[in-house]
Amino acid sequence: MKIGIIGSGNMGRSLGLLWAEQGHEVFFGARTAEKGQSVAALAKHRTQGGTNDEAAAFGDVLLYSARGVDPAEVLKSIAVLKGKILIDPNNWAIPEGFAYEPIAISLAETLAKQVPEVIVVKAFNTMAQEVFEIPKAELQKQQVSVFVASDDVTARQTVMQLATEIGFNPIDSGVLRNARMLEGLGDFIRFIIIGQQQGGYATISVNVLPEASSSRLGGRQASNLL
Repeated sequence: MKIGIIGSGNMGRSLGLLWAEQGHEVFFGARTAEKGQSVAALAKHRTQGGTNDEAAAFGDVLLYSARGVDPAEVLKSIAVLKGKILIDPNNWAIPEGFAYEPIAISLAETLAKQVPEVIVVKAFNTMAQEVFEIPKAELQKQQVSVFVASDDVTARQTVMQLATEIGFNPIDSGVLRNARMLEGLGDFIRFIIIGQQQGGYATISVNVLPEASSSRLGGRQASNLL
């Protein structure tokens, strides 16, 4: 698969290098060609580096790590994005005291409005860069979850496969509107990482437990609560 990284910071660099290890063709983009090329030079596998515009033109799947920035401000022309999958891994800026406002519309939904002919997928926003440094086998053992939301089912499946390939447990999170919940989850995990000083290796894993052998507490009974 041809993957373009728009913004090769911590998130873009890490995911791009991991996908390159899996044999994907990766183009690292940055504000300057020199920065993109320097990131590509870190890879032991076939990668390229250059500008964000070149990365956008190269990839069929794109990782967009410019938080809250209209693509029209990042790229010379957003027409190059038409029909492509655009992964949004971003979270809101952390306010003083982690006093977040309710999320009325997610960053991912805003991004989708800015590029209406693009398939936006929310994913990879519930972990810090440190988690990507963990070997694939250990990530698989720990069942580290990546939550994936998009209005396009095929795009969700594509991104879930990309997550699986690098050791994560993808969780189908439904339509893009659900990114509001995922971004809230991203805010919470950063509170745990920073506010509660648990560090960058703290993340979330969804585990489906084995069924109880008996309903010793009376089992689930009908109520007005869903």
